[in-house]
Amino acid sequence: MQATDDSAVRDLLSRIFDAGQDDLVDDWVRRQLTDSPAWTGEQELRREAKELLGALRGALGTELRLERIVDRDEAVRAALRGLSERRARAGAAPTSTAMAILGLKRTTLAALEEQTGDPEIRYQASLQVNRFLDAASLLTFSVYVEGREEIIRRQHQQMLELSTPVVRLWRQVLAVPLIGTLDSARTQVVMNSLLEAIQAHEARVAIIDITGVSTVDTAVAQHLLQTVSAVRLMGAECLISGIRPSIAQTVTQLGIDLSHIETRGSLADALATAMRLIDDHTRRGAVTG
Repeated sequence: MQATDDSAVRDLLSRIFDAGQDDLVDDWVRRQLTDSPAWTGEQELRREAKELLGALRGALGTELRLERIVDRDEAVRAALRGLSERRARAGAAPTSTAMAILGLKRTTLAALEEQTGDPEIRYQASLQVNRFLDAASLLTFSVYVEGREEIIRRQHQQMLELSTPVVRLWRQVLAVPLIGTLDSARTQVVMNSLLEAIQAHEARVAIIDITGVSTVDTAVAQHLLQTVSAVRLMGAECLISGIRPSIAQTVTQLGIDLSHIETRGSLADALATAMRLIDDHTRRGAVTG
C-alpha cells in the first residue's frame, strides 16, 4: 500500500509541477510580490520559479525518496542555493527567502486541492510537500546566512585594505599611515601591501606611521616587529614614526625592545631620515662604482 501511495503521490506532484507549471509560476510570483517587498523584478522571479519547479519535476522522476529530494538531488539544491544567494547579494531580508518558500508551499497545496478528489492521496501528498519544502526552507536559510557572512568577510577585507594604504612619499620611499587597532588580520594586509609596493617601486625605505594608533600593547608591538622583519628581508630599511610620549612610556613599561629599529616622533622626521638613508646609499653606490 505504501508503494502504491508513493507512486500515486509522485504522479500527482509530477502533473502539478509539469502540466500545471505555468499556473504555479503565476500564483507563486503573485504571492511573493504580495507577501514581501520585491527585491527584484517580476521576470527574474518567474525565471527563478521555473528553474526550481523544473528541478523538482526532474527529481520526482528519480528513485530518490520524496523526503530526501532536497538533501540529495543536485539540481534541486543548486536551484535553492541560487534562489537564496541572489537574495543575500541583493541585501534582501532573510524573511524574503522564507516567504518565498512559504509561498511555494501554499501554491502547491492549493494546486493539490484542485488536482485530486482522493482525500487519502491528497493527504499523503500534502505531508510530502510539507516535508520537502520545510527542508528546502532550512537549506535556503542556511545558504542565506553563509552568503551574508561571506559578503561581510569580503567587505571587512576591503575595509582593511582601504584603511591601510601604501603611499609613495618620495623616490624609493614608501609610507603606511596606520589608524585604529593593529590586529593579526590587519597586520597581514599591511605586510602584504607593503611588500608588494616595495617590489613594485624598488623602494629602499619604508615608514610605518603609528600616529593614529590609539594604544600599543605587546600584541601590537609584535605585529610591528614582524612587519619590520619582513621589510628587511626584502632588502629595504624600515622606520617607525609617530612615537608619542605616552606610547614611549607604554613600550618601556612593557619591556618591549625596539632599540634595533629606527623610530621617530613624527612622519616628517622619519621622511628626513629616509632621505638621508637614500643619499647615503646613493653615495656609497657611486664610490663603489
